[in-house]
Amino acid sequence: MKKILFLLILFSSTCIMAKPRVAILATGGTIAGVAKSSTDISYKAGVLSLEQIMASVPGVDNVAQISTLQVCNIASQNMSLRVWLRLESVIDSLFTRDLADGVVITHGTDTMEETAYFLNLTLKHSRPVVLTGAMRPSTALGADGPANLYCAVCVAAATQSSGKGVMVVMDNTIFAAEDVVKTNAVRTHAFESVDYGPLGEVFDENPVFFRTPVKSHTVNTVFDIRGLEEKDFSKVDIVYGYAFASEEPLKALIDSNVDGIVLAGVGNSNYTATQYPQIKRAIKKGIVVVRDSRIMRGGTGLEAEDYDVAIPISYRNVPQKSRILLMLTLIKTRDSGEIQKYFKKY
Repeated sequence: MKKILFLLILFSSTCIMAKPRVAILATGGTIAGVAKSSTDISYKAGVLSLEQIMASVPGVDNVAQISTLQVCNIASQNMSLRVWLRLESVIDSLFTRDLADGVVITHGTDTMEETAYFLNLTLKHSRPVVLTGAMRPSTALGADGPANLYCAVCVAAATQSSGKGVMVVMDNTIFAAEDVVKTNAVRTHAFESVDYGPLGEVFDENPVFFRTPVKSHTVNTVFDIRGLEEKDFSKVDIVYGYAFASEEPLKALIDSNVDGIVLAGVGNSNYTATQYPQIKRAIKKGIVVVRDSRIMRGGTGLEAEDYDVAIPISYRNVPQKSRILLMLTLIKTRDSGEIQKYFKKY
């Protein structure tokens, strides 16, 4: 009896002491960047290995059991669909095989919001996935990468982070992938959730959540891409709107046989009279066109204006995220009415 009691106490102590398992996947970016000196504003992204980055984050192994994988080492302006599919596959495998309780992805900030949104729509797990990076290279005075990575691990390791979808953690702030946007090219507080505000903040290693994500994500989306390859995705591009905009960009895309076009229109997703003939030509050719806005706040919500009803509107997406949603939607349907339903939901 005493032996059984001792074993129960030992097992209980082990369970209490067991730390959550966090896998860190590295893709490069400024957090892995190096400059010639600590004050040099010019630097090369994607230089340091994940092991070198981890060496600059003391105490992180007290938060979680850490495992690491270098997926790639690139500047995030060179992010590709191939890397996205690789990330989705690795994360799916980690969670399906119960090898991790949470995942952190180190990523360049230029396209971080896009990678986060893609994974937010396609991952079929409720365990936390957190993207983080840096606005200053590792060699800079006041490099922000180590603190951002530490906070990201804290969020990924916390049980209260489950079910929140994919998140971005920068400057002690937690953002939802659905609405986070990079709004500053140089400052460390470079990201915002412009319409709804952040999900929460990190205080003393603990994530404190203010709200939950608004839109459906991860396990509650229809976009299960497991097993798909690059060739299975449609080609979608973005056309920018501006005063007396030329029809030439649209014309070139139509002639190149794209599958979809997102219009980053002016104001409330307005397109110009000079663009409309090419828009009609695109629709006639079977190219799906979606109206979005170059304006970051306020979304796109007018359906009653004098516009072609064959053109779905994006609601509260920004053009770069509407492009991703359209890429995924075109796997499911090309019907404009159904596409509009997806854009309302996601």
